[in-house]
Amino acid sequence: MREEGLAPARSAPARGTAGTSVKTAAAARAHARAVVDTRWNPSTRPAREEDVVDLLLVVSELVANALRHGGGLAGFEMTPVRDGVRLAVRDHSDAVPAAVGGPGFGAAGHRVGGYGWPLVVRLARDIVIEKQNNGGGKTISVFVPVRTAEGPS
Repeated sequence: MREEGLAPARSAPARGTAGTSVKTAAAARAHARAVVDTRWNPSTRPAREEDVVDLLLVVSELVANALRHGGGLAGFEMTPVRDGVRLAVRDHSDAVPAAVGGPGFGAAGHRVGGYGWPLVVRLARDIVIEKQNNGGGKTISVFVPVRTAEGPS
């Protein structure tokens, strides 16, 4: 999707082209911070820090889950747009995360397992999980809103 008057700036995929090598959650967070600092200039119109923290949490959880549960990271792409960042993380597994409140929840609301996917669901918007036909795996695409520091609260 292209925002009016703003060409999307794509980051490099996980393969390491254009000098970017995203192979760990820490590298993905560093890359995300650099993308935010490029799109929302810290000296003239900085991004709201709480929105950046939300983005970094989502990036970290999706990449860590791809590494831990998805057979490895097969692709990583960030696209800053007018009102946030679109993120796509691809792994090698066809298994999709359980819906929040579905499998993995025990009696009386006690959850079995991690907190990463529920955190992604809470912080991100427009979550799409697409199984890949060629070579297997899946891509999880999300949108994380990012506002400027002087924007509405």
